[in-house]
Amino acid sequence: MTDSRLPSVQPRGPGHRFVLYGDACSGVPGALHEDTFAAVNAVVARLDPPPEFIVFPGDEIIGLTRDEAALRAQWRHWFEVEMAWLDRARIPLFHTTANHTTYDPMSERVFADVMAHLPRNGPPGQQGLSYWVRRGDLLMVFVHTLWSGLGGEGHVETEWLEATLAANADARVKLVIGHHPVFSVNGYRGAYQRDIGPPHAEPFWAILVRHGVLAYLCSHILAFDVQVHDGVLQVTTAGAGTAHRMPEGVEYLHCLTAAIDAEGMRYRVLDTDGRIREALSWPLVLPPSTQWRELVTGEQPALDALPIAAGLVPASVRAWRVSGVAAGTGAAARQTWLSAYSHSPATAPLWIGLSGPDQRLTVSIGVNPSPGRSPHYWFGPSLAPGEAFDLQFALHGGMGPGGVLVRSGDDAPWSSLDGASANGPEALAALPNWTIGHGDGGPDDRPFLGRDLRVRTVHAEQPEV
Repeated sequence: MTDSRLPSVQPRGPGHRFVLYGDACSGVPGALHEDTFAAVNAVVARLDPPPEFIVFPGDEIIGLTRDEAALRAQWRHWFEVEMAWLDRARIPLFHTTANHTTYDPMSERVFADVMAHLPRNGPPGQQGLSYWVRRGDLLMVFVHTLWSGLGGEGHVETEWLEATLAANADARVKLVIGHHPVFSVNGYRGAYQRDIGPPHAEPFWAILVRHGVLAYLCSHILAFDVQVHDGVLQVTTAGAGTAHRMPEGVEYLHCLTAAIDAEGMRYRVLDTDGRIREALSWPLVLPPSTQWRELVTGEQPALDALPIAAGLVPASVRAWRVSGVAAGTGAAARQTWLSAYSHSPATAPLWIGLSGPDQRLTVSIGVNPSPGRSPHYWFGPSLAPGEAFDLQFALHGGMGPGGVLVRSGDDAPWSSLDGASANGPEALAALPNWTIGHGDGGPDDRPFLGRDLRVRTVHAEQPEV
């Protein structure tokens, strides 16, 4: 491994410094994923200072065999050969169960055996599979999102999770870690197989919100993705070595160097060359919306681009506050709140408004890395016919597709809109031209059908990562 060092993200004062990466699907000498996993490990080994601990949310080995001896041999190779570089007595390594490692009762038993160093404080029947760890003011709860006793993949219990969070209410920072995402990533949807199943997902997330959890850390989808829902982050990292991508050409092998402190959570996503590909400081930092400037149709002072975060360049956030009174029942055509445009025949790079009979918030981004492709869409809450509304939405250049955000006011939590794209607002260039209340084709182009429409905006650079 190279001697060149890479700076870790460090807490601003007291806090915690750690590495997050998952999904290697290795454990077999000379197999496809051994070299790719080694390339990511080489980056983790270069971090300076090294992490205080490592979180690995599953799929360490390829697994998926009914031969118990072969399964144990994979685990031995993973720990004794592929991870031999790591001093686990000095840097603890915390794991979750996953679909390649705990796919039946036999593999669950093997997992509990090889993870004998992990706490045995999980719920009945899941000792060694689910557990919690307290490190000072930090609580980490590791959940089993495919317990055979509950139905297998995509199933997760919630009573023990809530009890554990309640018993550790004094923890200043709470993280929950599991394998399967709750919210779909990059359009890869599928209850139970790709996401936690619907009967569990809603109560599971409600528990996280209720107990003030900072983030749910997961993997499974072979991508890096961050979203926020009701103020809780979902960070998906599955780039530790599995050679496939979801989708190919967009995602990449990676690990995260992350820190948590009194101001929040920050991370950098590093590829196998050690380059910073994405970064985030959370929560967002914005001035009060009463200080945002009015936006009207026509030429505006040039608005800065929304570049993806790179190096130590902070990410840009463009936010809008839109208020008015919704149209009455029967309005189904698209209605424009605001539209950015250029003096070219190309599709508007950004359109924000309402669509459908439920008057659902809709965001369209027309900048696509593949020329000639359709715009990408994100969908948010619906408006009640004839009622007043006052919403804020934002585009975050460092959050990828999860960076299309909405909230109901300055003190309300942010949520990512629902989309199916692997790209987000990071490719948007400067947006100097706007129409308010109608599309760029004139007053009759997708007009807003309600009244008293008002739009205010702000552009805010975020803290450096």
